[in-house]
Amino acid sequence: MYTASSTTRSATGGIVAMLRRGEAWLDDRGRKAWIAAMILGFIFAWPVGLGLLGYMIWSKRMFGRNTCGMSRHHDNHDQMHQHWRDMGRAMRPSGNTAFDTYKADTIRRLQEEQEAFEAFLQRLRDAKDKSEFDTFMADRAKANVEAASVPVAEASPVARSGEY
Repeated sequence: MYTASSTTRSATGGIVAMLRRGEAWLDDRGRKAWIAAMILGFIFAWPVGLGLLGYMIWSKRMFGRNTCGMSRHHDNHDQMHQHWRDMGRAMRPSGNTAFDTYKADTIRRLQEEQEAFEAFLQRLRDAKDKSEFDTFMADRAKANVEAASVPVAEASPVARSGEY
């Protein structure tokens, strides 16, 4: 049956797919292509240019380090989306209570191990900071002792010959 909601969904999917193809095309050609598209957008329809500028800043295409093309960024972007899709699939119940319990226990154990490792790294950072501070204080104390052991010429109240 033909409904307005199915038309809207397919049109939205078509627009999104078209925008993704355009994004990939511009990414393959690099930052200069993005800037050219933004300038053309400002010339022909300023809201389009403004939208492209906002998107370029938001997605870090404007100020990113990669000046020779954005394919590496695009690949990382795709990997990030794949990771979140996998995470969504991993968190979904399987329907088997034994497996779901095992999965929940494994995730909990991994989270505990991560927290323990992060605490270990923090202790290492704290120990390094303390060691560096102790070294600084020892060097400072040594410099103060050396400065105190150097005799200071005493001021003479009696003027010597050639002195005023």
